[in-house]
Amino acid sequence: MRIMAIDLGDVRTGLAVSDPTGTLTGEAWTVTERNMERLAETIVGAAAERGVARLVLGYPKNMDGTLGPRAEKSEAFKARLEALTDAPVTLWDERRTTAEADNILMGIGKRGKKKKQVLDAVAAGLILEGYLRSL
Repeated sequence: MRIMAIDLGDVRTGLAVSDPTGTLTGEAWTVTERNMERLAETIVGAAAERGVARLVLGYPKNMDGTLGPRAEKSEAFKARLEALTDAPVTLWDERRTTAEADNILMGIGKRGKKKKQVLDAVAAGLILEGYLRSL
């Protein structure tokens, strides 16, 4: 079963899809879209093309575990995705994934614009890895 992770952003959203067995992270990429309705449609379309059976949406809790405006945005986006697909949508605690992604990219020498272009895809990959490990 393929699983897709989503690192929701205001402009760029990272996506990562597992291999067919749902064991390893496979492809990862970003989508640039500010309109949340169009973004949801794009994600659901990409999921359908790849045979994705479950969506895992990053849930940005505050470091103390409380929920803020970003978490509320994810909750609203989850509802939007659920209206467009039969695939279950799971919220997944994504605390520190963007910071970890940033550290990974810095470690391999990615800086500036090049780093910005892949940061959200790497963060989505980290969300997916965390979810897959939990299974």
